[in-house]
Amino acid sequence: MKANKTAFYCTDCGNELSRWAGKCPACGAWNTIVEQPKRAAAGERKSGSVRFDLPRKASPVTALRQESEVRFPSGIGELDRVLGGGIVKGSLILVGGAPGIGKSTLMLQICSQLCQGGKVLYVSGEESEYQLKLRCQRLRAESENLYVLSETRLSDLLEVVDAEEPEVLIVDSIQTLSDDALDSAAGSIAQVKSCTLTLMELAKRRGITVFVIGHINKEGAIAGPKVLEHMVDCVLSFEGDRHTAYRILRSAKNRFGATNEIGVFEMRGDGLAEIPNPSEMLLSERPEDAPGTCVACVMEGMRPVLAEIQALVVPSSYGTPRRTSNGFDYNRSAMLMAVLEKRGGLKVSACDAYLNIIGGLTLDEPAADLAAVVAVASSYLDKPVPRDLAAIGEVGLTGEIRSVNQLENRISEVARLGFRRCLIPKYRHSELRAPADLTLIPVGNIGDALRGVFRPE
Repeated sequence: MKANKTAFYCTDCGNELSRWAGKCPACGAWNTIVEQPKRAAAGERKSGSVRFDLPRKASPVTALRQESEVRFPSGIGELDRVLGGGIVKGSLILVGGAPGIGKSTLMLQICSQLCQGGKVLYVSGEESEYQLKLRCQRLRAESENLYVLSETRLSDLLEVVDAEEPEVLIVDSIQTLSDDALDSAAGSIAQVKSCTLTLMELAKRRGITVFVIGHINKEGAIAGPKVLEHMVDCVLSFEGDRHTAYRILRSAKNRFGATNEIGVFEMRGDGLAEIPNPSEMLLSERPEDAPGTCVACVMEGMRPVLAEIQALVVPSSYGTPRRTSNGFDYNRSAMLMAVLEKRGGLKVSACDAYLNIIGGLTLDEPAADLAAVVAVASSYLDKPVPRDLAAIGEVGLTGEIRSVNQLENRISEVARLGFRRCLIPKYRHSELRAPADLTLIPVGNIGDALRGVFRPE
């Protein structure tokens, strides 16, 4: 009877409680506490589950044999960039994103390349085998080495893996997979943890590369317990607006490469198309001689990306001005406007202000501060920023312009895109080697920056 006792668990973070509560004390989420059998929720498994032998004694690290990781290309350069140079053999990769964003499309598109090096098994719990065939025909991903299976039972999936012995396994999605050893429903905390643990053991024991597709909840996090992200080797997040064509693949965790790398895609009728130069794409429709726009250069992993920041400042019709930001941190935008008024002498506190990042990007590093301030000042003064000018720098509360990391890589990207002038922090500017045809304008504070951009006629 002891094994049949129930416990309460948070569906967001997996925290265990002794009784039900309206709010999870660990993550602060409301109405996420559910009751499940304690044995099932703890993820215990019956005998006969997939296991691999663990070493029975510790070894000194100097005595261990060093083996280089084996990588192979996916056929999509942007995906290889995000993964750190290619797919690592025997790794477990979690691909998360909103429904309809293109996760299944991306996985099927890489199958045509992966099938050239071995057998690929695509397991779907959401589509029938006939639906998968139609999708493969549309994406031109048909191959004799691509095997498809419509299945939701973990035991049947393992039997097919034993019979077919694929090099790559794709599971779409982890929320539809269920383990018969557990009594809970598919998609519950216990099922997601148990199935992911089994797939992880399968990948490490047999050297099979496993891709797992996961949905996200309404808060934008991958559905299931947070421990799910700690089990896998890589966490890839597929972002973008379903109503726009552009998609961004972002690496949130990567044990074999750098994190925060991004890959940019465009959704077309025949699948996802790579955007190898996202800066040109983001600036392709930039208006000419329009006040309220400035270009910033941010680092996405090791890749510099130029993004257009647009601002609109209009007199407020109410006592409390309105502040709105899209793709830019709201609190930081309010702080920059306060600094602009105090140190720059522009009365923006009596105006409604709107800040927008073009292309669906989210700028979360301080290097975009200076461009945001210049864009707001341009809209307030109704004077356009020169089209060949970009701005890079962090803004402090006293109005000073602070230096940012990897400044040389940023100005090289600015010059490559055809810009002729660039505002940069004054600190250590003499150590920089300016590219040809690019004039660096060192500024020490907001006043210097505004005078450098809006020189009196």
